[in-house]
Amino acid sequence: MSYAEAVADGIWAANAVRVGYIPSVTVAPVINSLVATDGGADGVSPRVTPLSREEEAIGVMGAVAFTGRLGAVVMQDNGFGNALTALTTFALSYHLPLLIFANTRGSLGEYNSMIHSISGPMPGVLRAFGLPVIELDRRSSAADWHEAVRESGVHAVMTYRPVVVLGSFWNTDGKVA
Repeated sequence: MSYAEAVADGIWAANAVRVGYIPSVTVAPVINSLVATDGGADGVSPRVTPLSREEEAIGVMGAVAFTGRLGAVVMQDNGFGNALTALTTFALSYHLPLLIFANTRGSLGEYNSMIHSISGPMPGVLRAFGLPVIELDRRSSAADWHEAVRESGVHAVMTYRPVVVLGSFWNTDGKVA
């Protein structure tokens, strides 16, 4: 099982009923796995929805909690710059369970030197706002990633708040793991 497949399976195993994502080449393997495991074809699944911006994803998927169910967001960590207001004034303030998986940028193998200024401090920024943050990288197995994502979704529901899982897919050769 690849890391992307483990993340997708973990999201569904957490009982997420809808997933919104911000299109990106770095999260495409997760999106493809979500669609495939949901029975979708040609990149389309009724429960996996592309959204235009991160704050839109927080709003739309956060609203799933109003139905008594869990929504999930898949994005890049540099998108938290766009999502912080929605996360803090909506999802966190209204105690909405939400599972957020974001791939990290700026780590080993990162080719974009400008991304470090937003991605590097992001775990600390999220924690400063009171969001639980789980960090994963290639030192853990894909099975560990699956369980961490699943447990994060369960924790979000149990504690009535968003939980962020940050996953680094990059190897030192610049390829996605």
